[in-house]
Amino acid sequence: MTTSQQSSKGMNISLWTTQGLLGAMYLMAGVMKLTTPVAEMAAKMAWVNEYPEAFIRFIGISEVLGALGLILPSLLRIQPKLTVWAGIGLALVQVFAIFFHIQHNEMSALGINVVLLLLAVFVAWGRSKKAPISAK
Repeated sequence: MTTSQQSSKGMNISLWTTQGLLGAMYLMAGVMKLTTPVAEMAAKMAWVNEYPEAFIRFIGISEVLGALGLILPSLLRIQPKLTVWAGIGLALVQVFAIFFHIQHNEMSALGINVVLLLLAVFVAWGRSKKAPISAK
C-alpha cells in the first residue's frame, strides 16, 4: 500500500468516525427536543421558555435530519453529496448557536459549539475534497 493510499484510508476512517459521532450526538439531541415535554426541557434549559414550542420542535427536526444526512447518503451511496450539505447545514446550526449563547450570556456553552462547528466543517470539507464517496 502506498503512502497516498494509507493517507486516503486514514482520512476515510477519520471522516466515518466523525460522521458517526456527530450523527449520534445530533440524533440524541434532536430526538430529545422532539419527544421531551417542554416543561421538562425548560427545567434543564432556561431558554426553552423564551420560544414557542413549534420552534423547539423545529430545531429537533433539523437536528434529526442533519444526523441522518451525515450518515445515510454516504452509507447507502445514494446522493452522497448530501452528506456534504448536511455537514454545511450543521455547521450553520452551530454558528447560530454560538450567537444565541453569546446573546444569552452563556459563555460556558461556546466551547462545545466551536468543537461541533469544526467537526461539521471537517466532514463537509473531507467528503467534498479529500475522501468523497461516489454514488452507486
